[in-house]
Amino acid sequence: MQNGFLNFWKNRVKARDEVAYLYACVRTAAMDLTRAGRRRDHRELHAQPLIPSAFEPAIERLERQASIEAAIQRLAGDQREVVVMKIWGGLTFSQIAEALDIPPNTAASRYRYAIARLETLLAAEVTCD
Repeated sequence: MQNGFLNFWKNRVKARDEVAYLYACVRTAAMDLTRAGRRRDHRELHAQPLIPSAFEPAIERLERQASIEAAIQRLAGDQREVVVMKIWGGLTFSQIAEALDIPPNTAASRYRYAIARLETLLAAEVTCD
């Protein structure tokens, strides 16, 4: 996150919408961090075997949170980005569109499709339980 803010600060004069540009900078930094983490995980996986966790919490709230997170991970990447920016970031569709370099209507439709998919995934999980 710090790298994203630093990049934003250095290049903020280029931004048409500073909030959207800030999200774009943080998004890029997060993707870089994710890639680095995957490479590290791959190295560690091959260096020593995984040890399974001996403790699994049985609290319903944690299970529901895990279900939601799993459902979000099953979304297409472009839909997942929009959902995160809209719900947790509080961005408007215009800001999301600028951050992702897409039309605002595309951002809105990705959000609608993502919410519909989440409803389907979570409803199916409830009926399976």
